[in-house]
Amino acid sequence: MIARTAPKSLTRFFSLSRHLCTAAGTQTQKLERIADEILSLTKLERNDYAVLLRYKMGFNNYGPAVTGIGSPLAGGAGPGSDAKAAEKVVFDVKLEKYDATTKIKIIKEVRAFTDLGLKEAKDLVEKVPVVVKKGITKDDAEAITSKLKDLGATVVLE
Repeated sequence: MIARTAPKSLTRFFSLSRHLCTAAGTQTQKLERIADEILSLTKLERNDYAVLLRYKMGFNNYGPAVTGIGSPLAGGAGPGSDAKAAEKVVFDVKLEKYDATTKIKIIKEVRAFTDLGLKEAKDLVEKVPVVVKKGITKDDAEAITSKLKDLGATVVLE
């Protein structure tokens, strides 16, 4: 006799539903619908969604946002809080223009730091001026900017 087992996708779903806090049928369906919608987004849209979700949840690049009585985020906790507020932490890399002879190299470089496919990177580069990378640290932004400038592109940090 041959033993029949459930397909892997169903087995994974049932084991997942046992681990979810909201094991009720409607809640699980709602979560599945949200997950399917997120998976249907392009890579750029997923990146934007992740940044937006972190922002709305109060997270930054270094962990959860700290808002206590003595913290600078609590609203002017001490001297120098204006200087910290004026200091920008998150940057966007904007491609202003590029030399047509280096277009292929720029597309390859954009693919390297965005994890886009060839077509998506080409479409993005052809839409200049365009933000090619959002919400990154100053060090990462400067590294990307220097690479693109070496290829003959005009790049701005925002």
